[in-house]
Amino acid sequence: MKLAFIGIGNVGFALANRLQKAGHDVVIAANEITDSVQKAVTNNPQFTVMEIQKAINYSEVVFLATPFSANQEILKNVHFAGKTLIDCTNPVGPGITHGLQSEISGSEKVQQWAPTAQVVKAFTIYGFENFANSTYSNYNVKPVMLLAGNDKTAKQKVSELCTDLGFEAFDTGNIDQALHLEHLTLLWVKMVRRDKHHPNFVWAKLEK
Repeated sequence: MKLAFIGIGNVGFALANRLQKAGHDVVIAANEITDSVQKAVTNNPQFTVMEIQKAINYSEVVFLATPFSANQEILKNVHFAGKTLIDCTNPVGPGITHGLQSEISGSEKVQQWAPTAQVVKAFTIYGFENFANSTYSNYNVKPVMLLAGNDKTAKQKVSELCTDLGFEAFDTGNIDQALHLEHLTLLWVKMVRRDKHHPNFVWAKLEK
């Protein structure tokens, strides 16, 4: 697929780098060459850089991997024309709390700010370490990647990308389920970033 990344920090680069190596065409969507963009291109010269709207027009799927606080400003002047927008962001407030007071998910806000996109919440329930390397060779199950969104076709595209990254995709339902995925993210982040549990652990889906 042709993939555009808005945001190419730790999470964005980990996903983009592995997907490019899996055979996808990766474009960094940026209106200026920031330090993170330069670092990403240095570490993977196969990436190309386009202005944000041009990158969206070029791509089939767009990843949003920016700080949540930047999302509204970034999205207000761009158009998606029905394309899939993967929300990899999380509204994290003071003390690692839910930044929207759990009244609405960040993904629902992203959908409001990008009304012409098909928003899918994915790639948020772990830190970047598990996006850079999702292999757990001692187990005969794959790590699960939980996703949520309103459009089945968009979720199918995201599921294919999950498979390419070594995850088992599991559709949790409509976009309102993203709120619960964001709380699962907070659980992981508190364990690892606050309480110093090692980051090399994931969730798995076992079903009878």
